Amino acid sequence: MTASILSTGEAEAACRKVMHLTQSYAVCSFDPAVSDIRILHRGRDGRPYSGFEPLLKDLRQEGEYLEFAMNGGMYERDLSSVGLLVTDGIERKAIDQGHSWGNFYLKPNGVFFLQGGRAGVLETEAYIDAAIKPDFATQSGPMLVIDGELHPAFLPQSDSLQIRNGAGVDQNGTAVFAISLEPVRFHDFATLFRDRLGCANALFLDGSISSLFAPALGRYDNTHPMGPIIAVTRKMPGS
Repeated sequence: MTASILSTGEAEAACRKVMHLTQSYAVCSFDPAVSDIRILHRGRDGRPYSGFEPLLKDLRQEGEYLEFAMNGGMYERDLSSVGLLVTDGIERKAIDQGHSWGNFYLKPNGVFFLQGGRAGVLETEAYIDAAIKPDFATQSGPMLVIDGELHPAFLPQSDSLQIRNGAGVDQNGTAVFAISLEPVRFHDFATLFRDRLGCANALFLDGSISSLFAPALGRYDNTHPMGPIIAVTRKMPGS
């Protein structure tokens, strides 16, 4: 993907606060055809970034700014991804079609991927059937929205409230990332993507450890460790 240089105004426009069903969210949207969206995991030293600060340091050495970043999928104790992880076209961990407990295995789960300047979200089995060869991909779960329908397990009156973040792709092919600014239930978070953000497919990334780097919104979270990180970068002038 071609790296773009965003002005301050463009960066501010990419990220905004959105109200939905009386709850507030931070939402950032990027055109994958012009923005350099990547999924990153390990730094120049070969170790998982774990947080935004090591990522910032690596990018500065490569002549790049960090425009936006968000935790990009569930991870094991060693910060390796739970499911599929592809970075720079190389599969770092195979897709997981297994069954177990926890949100990741609340089927259907799915994959957020980037390929040739476009972004996509697909349910895991559909992703496999499509035989996609992505530049970047991360598997997580559950799916929030599947072809315009909410995940069947979501209850509109659920009392399970958490900070949550996720990714979707709207009707224009724009990659849309959202994180709740207060605890929300799965059902309401899913309707944010479908009804407010226009995403026919959207994927849950994680819950209480959800973190955001968005200078335009004054967010630089540094509380929880992270596995994969979804990032939008841009070249420094003259680099």
